[in-house]
Amino acid sequence: MEKTYTVITGASSGIGRAAALAFAGRGHHLIVCARREEGLARLREEIGALYPEADVVILTADLSQPEEVYRFYEAASAYPLRLWINSAGFGDYGAVSQGDPGKYEAMLQLNASALTVLSALFARDYRDCPGAQLINISSAGGYTIVPNAVVYCATKFYVSAFTEGLSQELKASGAQLRAKVLAPSVTKTGFGQAATGDAGYNYDQRFEKYHTVEEMAAFLLALYDSEDTVGIVDRRTFNFALTAPRFPCAAGAGQGPVLR
Repeated sequence: MEKTYTVITGASSGIGRAAALAFAGRGHHLIVCARREEGLARLREEIGALYPEADVVILTADLSQPEEVYRFYEAASAYPLRLWINSAGFGDYGAVSQGDPGKYEAMLQLNASALTVLSALFARDYRDCPGAQLINISSAGGYTIVPNAVVYCATKFYVSAFTEGLSQELKASGAQLRAKVLAPSVTKTGFGQAATGDAGYNYDQRFEKYHTVEEMAAFLLALYDSEDTVGIVDRRTFNFALTAPRFPCAAGAGQGPVLR
């Protein structure tokens, strides 16, 4: 049997890191990506201790830089792949009128543009590969606007709509590749600290409920195993559900595309 790999971006921390551990536990070989090698090296060491049979390839890239996105894909595509998980991203809390446009630009590049390019390249190369999957990490804020995170939510609405649309496109064309989207709600990671600039950001003080990264990795595995397109956490109940695409789609309406 051919040795294949699962690619995970944003793998040095948070959901991406937990996903790497979870899929290694399933017997997957991994290509893990983040900006800095140190966190990835610690991850590889931990996986090696828990799952010594798992091969872990480290590729560093700053995906907020467009040229790095293509360089990273070229390096990753040298390996036979079956699963690609785009988990890299960041957010920002605060009013748009008082925010940093440069930060918004970087957020759009990482959360939306890099994800789109990597998804498109993977779809091009693996659309007819049996068992291949693409999973993009969105957010519950990619289906409901959160007033103090408007730009972040906008990037995640894009991720959700893009991935759902790609999923519909692939199925309609008879492709083997499946595209799916995971939409977490509040998850205890370093996201809050980064989004607020507050190193003391405390999830226990700010939220009555949240998920751990291990719980979110379990939801990701459930999505991977399912035939559904969307895995989403309800922002009010924190229940997780697997569903069909949630956005309306004009496909099958009997007319060609009408965009205006």
